[in-house]
Amino acid sequence: MFDNLKSKANYRWYVLATVSVGTFMSTLDSSIVNVALPTISGSLHSQLSTLQWVVTSYLLTISSLLPVFGRTADLLGRKKIYSLGFLIFTLGSILCGLATNIWFLVGTRVLQAIGASMLMANSAAIITATFPAEERGKALGLTGTVVALGSLTGPALGGLLIGFLNWRAIFYINLPIGIIGFLAARWILPVDEIRKGQESFDFTGALAFTAGMVCLLLGINNGESWGWSSFPILISLLLGVALLMLFIRTERNVKHPMIDLSMFRNRPFLIGNLAGWLSFVAMFANNMLLPFYLQHILDYTPTQVGLLMTVFPITMAIIAPLSGHTSDKFGPIALTTSGLVLTSLGLLYYSMLSASAHFYQVIPGAFLMGLGAGMFQSPNNSSVMSSVPKPKLGIAGGINSLVRNLGMVSGIALSVSLFEAWGGVTNPKPGQTAAFMSAYHGVMLLAMGIALVGAVISLNRKSYAKAENKAS
Repeated sequence: MFDNLKSKANYRWYVLATVSVGTFMSTLDSSIVNVALPTISGSLHSQLSTLQWVVTSYLLTISSLLPVFGRTADLLGRKKIYSLGFLIFTLGSILCGLATNIWFLVGTRVLQAIGASMLMANSAAIITATFPAEERGKALGLTGTVVALGSLTGPALGGLLIGFLNWRAIFYINLPIGIIGFLAARWILPVDEIRKGQESFDFTGALAFTAGMVCLLLGINNGESWGWSSFPILISLLLGVALLMLFIRTERNVKHPMIDLSMFRNRPFLIGNLAGWLSFVAMFANNMLLPFYLQHILDYTPTQVGLLMTVFPITMAIIAPLSGHTSDKFGPIALTTSGLVLTSLGLLYYSMLSASAHFYQVIPGAFLMGLGAGMFQSPNNSSVMSSVPKPKLGIAGGINSLVRNLGMVSGIALSVSLFEAWGGVTNPKPGQTAAFMSAYHGVMLLAMGIALVGAVISLNRKSYAKAENKAS
């Protein structure tokens, strides 16, 4: 049955649907725990500085391994790595749901992230290799919708599951999705060319990159709580920078590098990744703090928070395919730049909300950010992935996903560090509400500035039409 499916004219859409399952599941768990953090805090008796690791350990692991699995898939086959990712992710999800203490939960989130990195590193590459250039923007636009439904439905779905069941349900829901996704990947995805033996794997570069990213992000995420001048933070940051410098030197000299640094000389690739990173920094600066504002300041239940936070993904899900299709005809510049401007307006709106805002008053901020993200993500992804040749699609997809996750990690670390430095308290007592709001507003204004910087950078991308032909 599935062999006949591969001969059909619309086979590429079945591939897209299969890849979308993995994209949805892996990105969902980047953010689904955010709304559960206050509940997990009470259940496992943890503070924000420790709870942060439930989110950041997942993103840090993915960020460290994405280029590794992107390169591995280019050599061993994307279907094989993608399918294995489903199994590892599903096992990690089950163990997360069984956690009885915070550090067991953090450890099983790392296992989850290993599987997620296998999925994320290959989704865009599989789609780009399957679809012709004239449909690539539309296909990646639909993927952008799935990313929205995953990354930003996470808090909404999490709130509903916690309200009707408990926080463990946010992990158990991955079990049926993972099984379906694995079977679909094995039966539907095309068997790609295996290049093992033709090129070597850059073990030195992979080790230096992974260790460097772990050290650097470890220092960034704990700088505020441990003290920026403390010995562990200084050593972590210095070692991270040194290892990443070793990685760059290795990549310049090795015959078959893990990351071909020459790709960054390609203007659409460089500008697209830089603008994409800034967009996720801005979005996740708010995504980390918003659930605490809604629950502890406005006193909404997790279910109400979940319903409120569906505005963002629903808006983005509607806009992303339209912007992807439009970018196929007119290019990405106007759409990506306008999208980041709208994101900045959404953050500005959040910075003006009061401690007594009504339910309906929160909605416009989420709508503006969903509209902006929908306009930006699909054309930007199409611009990035269309700028590289097919043999490098795996690593390009890995870098594209890496940038997204680095943006999430950076946004979370930045928001938590500045929020605490500016006197914010995540579970404020009645006399601390003003301090919470002042710190929250400050973080939102800074995130707005970051989105505007991204808009200026995005406006300067050029040569999109020329770059598109390289991947055709």
